[in-house]
Amino acid sequence: MASDIDRAGVEKAYGRWAPVYDLVFGKVFDQGRQSTIEVADRIGGRILDVGVGTGLSLSDYSRSTRLCGVDISEPMLRKAQQRVRLLKLTNVELLAVMDAKNLAFADGCFDAVVAQYVITAVPDPEGTLDEFLRVLKPGGELILVNHIGAESGPRRLFELAFAPFARRLGWRPEFPWARLVNWAAKHGGVSLAERRPMPPMGHFSLIRYRKT
Repeated sequence: MASDIDRAGVEKAYGRWAPVYDLVFGKVFDQGRQSTIEVADRIGGRILDVGVGTGLSLSDYSRSTRLCGVDISEPMLRKAQQRVRLLKLTNVELLAVMDAKNLAFADGCFDAVVAQYVITAVPDPEGTLDEFLRVLKPGGELILVNHIGAESGPRRLFELAFAPFARRLGWRPEFPWARLVNWAAKHGGVSLAERRPMPPMGHFSLIRYRKT
């Protein structure tokens, strides 16, 4: 499927967000972040946090959970690195600038991959999901929290109208659930473990896939 978002545009957009991201989005996305972290901590072991951003979530993980964090935005990661130093987060093994679709990790080296608000902000969502599964161990979990577009009604109309502006901010507001369904069916080797609505107003979902 042709991309309507490009890597350079996303990188530029989130570079602009870096100074104010925590203030603007901290509370809005907090429930989704906490939910993914709870699931990841239950799995434990070695976790990859993709789109780690400013590192807002890092201190909320259990200190027994080993973390690697990657992001496309260097300004965002600089803030994450400052947070790791300030809070002495010794369980954070690595923070690195990396493209989510081209992860510099070996096959099957993580117990879980966490991607918070990432899938609607990458040029190739399906290819990126494939890459997440590549670095997962068999039996490992892919834990997503993301906006899922409405199927119909006023919210669907609003999302379609808002889409051109949203792309300049670096994301797709109209991303449909069918894209995830079709991806999982085409990929094989993955099963849906959970889909749970998240605040605000259920516009976001916690989605868990297990690598079979």
